[in-house]
Amino acid sequence: MNDLLRAASRGGYAVCYCESWDLDSFIAVVEAAEECAAPAIAGFNGGFLRHAGRSKPESLRFYASLRFALERSPVPVALLLNESDDLAQIREAMELGFNAVMPENEGLAPDRYRALVEEVVKIAHRRGVSVEAQIGALPSGGAKDLHAGELTDPEAARDFVTRTGVDALAVSVGNVHILTSGQASLDLDALRRIREKVEVPLVVHGGTSLPPESIAELINLGVAKLNYGTVLKQVYLASLQESLPRYRPPMSPHPFLGMGGSLDILAAAREAVKTKVKELLLVSKSAGQARAA
Repeated sequence: MNDLLRAASRGGYAVCYCESWDLDSFIAVVEAAEECAAPAIAGFNGGFLRHAGRSKPESLRFYASLRFALERSPVPVALLLNESDDLAQIREAMELGFNAVMPENEGLAPDRYRALVEEVVKIAHRRGVSVEAQIGALPSGGAKDLHAGELTDPEAARDFVTRTGVDALAVSVGNVHILTSGQASLDLDALRRIREKVEVPLVVHGGTSLPPESIAELINLGVAKLNYGTVLKQVYLASLQESLPRYRPPMSPHPFLGMGGSLDILAAAREAVKTKVKELLLVSKSAGQARAA
């Protein structure tokens, strides 16, 4: 991921991390990157994979095995374990082949989070794994008060990067997590002040909340990575809702699942995600950059 973000910073574009949740969504992301000749970051949310609502945590070995597909991809694609606050899970991810990790700061006191990131960096850099961390807190689209987040303090960001040695820093500048409608109001002056203090590539989570017309300015101000997740699940679910009524028992289920034809529900949903990812690759200016490299 370090190589991808450095190239993006030099080239005036941003690399998209489009978060997957299963094989279909993963294939959609990677195929979109390949068809657009775009460098990209694929991966999964560590917090989701061990969410308390699951009967048991998902086994990372199934997800990590997808690194073999990326090794054969004609475009460079990093494999990220995103937003995990569990050191054991992060360590396992690195051992299994994830080459980028992002420790989650939500719910952790600043000192505890810094200690977690310092430990992750120490382990990761021995393995050649990239580490992203975050300073500041994003409001959530599910919260009653969208102003409940905490903007990234530039001095705190500089101190954090210096002390931890992280490779990329996610920031809070008005971007919103899990915004299901509407757009965020970004504080570009805040981002400019952060850029003056921090030299590592900057990351903006909550990509679904970003006004498309703001992307070029974000890139100009040092953002080299944009995270998208909510919008991908939205288009996936919309496709399922449209396709599922076509199946009615006792019809054969096979054309609707697994055959990949015009009636295949999951194939249609995969295509919907791929189409959306291609749009994001164009907006981020990363489309065609793998060909240029």
